[in-house]
Amino acid sequence: MILDGFGTLEDGSVVHRLVLGSAPGPVLHLLTLGATVHRLEVTGGDGVRRNLALGHATPADYLASTYYIGGTIGRYANRIAGGRFPLQGREVRVGAHDRGNHLHGGPDGFDRRRWRVLEHSPDHAVLGLESPDGDQGFPGAVSARARFELTGDPKQVGGTVSLVLTATTDALTPVNLTSHAYLNLDGDGAGSIDEHLLQVEADHYTPVDDTGIPVAGHAPVAGTAFDFREPARIGPAVRSGQEQVAAARGIDHNYVLRGGAGPGLHPAAVLTSPRTRTRLELRTDQPGLQVYTGNFLDGGHRSAQGRLYRQGDGIALEPQLFPDSPHHPEWPSALLAPGETYRAELVWRFTGTP
Repeated sequence: MILDGFGTLEDGSVVHRLVLGSAPGPVLHLLTLGATVHRLEVTGGDGVRRNLALGHATPADYLASTYYIGGTIGRYANRIAGGRFPLQGREVRVGAHDRGNHLHGGPDGFDRRRWRVLEHSPDHAVLGLESPDGDQGFPGAVSARARFELTGDPKQVGGTVSLVLTATTDALTPVNLTSHAYLNLDGDGAGSIDEHLLQVEADHYTPVDDTGIPVAGHAPVAGTAFDFREPARIGPAVRSGQEQVAAARGIDHNYVLRGGAGPGLHPAAVLTSPRTRTRLELRTDQPGLQVYTGNFLDGGHRSAQGRLYRQGDGIALEPQLFPDSPHHPEWPSALLAPGETYRAELVWRFTGTP
């Protein structure tokens, strides 16, 4: 494992870079800023080694970005309507900066914080963050942990990257953590993911209004652009013109995974690049998967190589609880109580295809 300096913040504190794994298996570059996936190098089915993760060049670029690229998201991933929710007979107000709603932890979410390195070895690292009572308006102090681990057979193409997110609190509070890594199986800078094939293990998705807030319950994917029950190209779906797609400029929706919130991991999605013969299998223990096709990558921020990121340059597959769940008691609860431990896991398994 390599641990070195990636840059400094305005207060002079150092952002560290951790490099886990070794070729020909996956090599993961992590930043202590945001517990961020900065690079993910994988050997494709065509035998070529590529960085599949989008990333920025400097700490300042990450802080200036509005894309949440690679970050660990919290305290609450996705949106909370109006930046407010009821809790134990009172109204809690949290940071609202996305069309009047709370998004991804607020204006100063976990992806913008400097995490501490608690453990590290050649193939794993544990990063920690302490979020005080009242942080972004949320009640209770929260202690969060992100454990990244790599496994792989040195004689085979591909390998596995796992992320386990845990949290504890001293007061009742909602917690919903995820990774906002953007992936492109053709490589960062290779163009859009339109020709990637996507399969999602879900029969229903969650329709939203023009600000991304659920409008009712879940709806069948059958007969819509959201139907990825069988592998399908992403491009035709994001350009379908259907009302839900047009309002979001693509797909930015929750899928209700068949595995639900039951114990253990279940299949969530498969992403495949016919061009590089690279396949990603995603498994999780979460009930929902937010599929985001990079709709708002608008050329306003650059990659680590200086290229402007454009719409569709990467896809984020974010396992999590459902959006706006504090307003939906009928959905899996995000509330974490003292004495409990929040836990969310995702596993990326990379293989080659014929």
